[in-house]
Amino acid sequence: MPPRLAVDLAPGHKTELLLRNPVMPASGTFSWGAEFAKHYDITRLGAIVSKGITIRPRAGNVQPRVAETPMGMLNSIGLQNVGIRAVVDELAPMWERWDVPVIANLAGDTVGEFGELARALDGVPGIAALELNISCPNVDVGGLEIGQDPVAAARATEAAVRSTDLPVIVKLTPNVTDPVDVAKACEDAGAAAICAINTVLGLAIDTKRRRPVLPRGRGGLSGPAIKPVALRMVYDVAQAVRVPVVGCGGIRTGEDAIEFLMAGAMAVQVGTASFANPRALLDVVEGIEAWLCANDVGDVREIIGCALPARD
Repeated sequence: MPPRLAVDLAPGHKTELLLRNPVMPASGTFSWGAEFAKHYDITRLGAIVSKGITIRPRAGNVQPRVAETPMGMLNSIGLQNVGIRAVVDELAPMWERWDVPVIANLAGDTVGEFGELARALDGVPGIAALELNISCPNVDVGGLEIGQDPVAAARATEAAVRSTDLPVIVKLTPNVTDPVDVAKACEDAGAAAICAINTVLGLAIDTKRRRPVLPRGRGGLSGPAIKPVALRMVYDVAQAVRVPVVGCGGIRTGEDAIEFLMAGAMAVQVGTASFANPRALLDVVEGIEAWLCANDVGDVREIIGCALPARD
């Protein structure tokens, strides 16, 4: 009998968020989902996470937006997206037809915009949950500044929670001294789950031009290079909060995902790996199942947090 892979990302919440397995794409790496649906059955995933959605459509940053680095990549996309109105009118009806929960990633410029975006998606068929992007390093306002301040992060969380009956997941930035204070503030403000982490600030220099490769200079570093950082932050946050934690950062294989689950993550997000291997998400799902079978584990929940110190 195959192991049980299902997990609950919003236990006790008025609106359930049940996943058939703990694997989903990281926001911004799976577009709106339809592109990957042309290549494989995306309903085999635990959930789909959308691109970052803003109040108005955005063209994003100027090119180039991506720079390859050893064991990863830098990106500076700038939240290119179609805007909230098009999401409600055009994308949500498509998502409603899919047999997989879709989590809408929201990117507000201000605390108030997180409430406005949440309100616009509340009760919209096809939207199963919200993920607050309080950690984007590639825009001029909002994003990172909110995510670095526990008070501002809590206010953004509260603004969203008060505006919707959907579970609200808050995605943390690693670009702080300690993410635990931010995680706890978001939990206290009503977050149903915490996602850790977003990209790490980095820089690449074009030695021929003697200038940064990316026009904005800094970009968000992702990929295997940040896995130990992400794993440590998940481990720390999981010990500090009672709500589920979603692990994200450098996951390429089922074994990588198992580490995050043992560190306290209830689910994982896979991002950069999909650029080199479009089937990476399915490989991770199958890798988790293979590991559980090989180690005689009948339910994935048996290993979640097993590497953490015992709680009092």
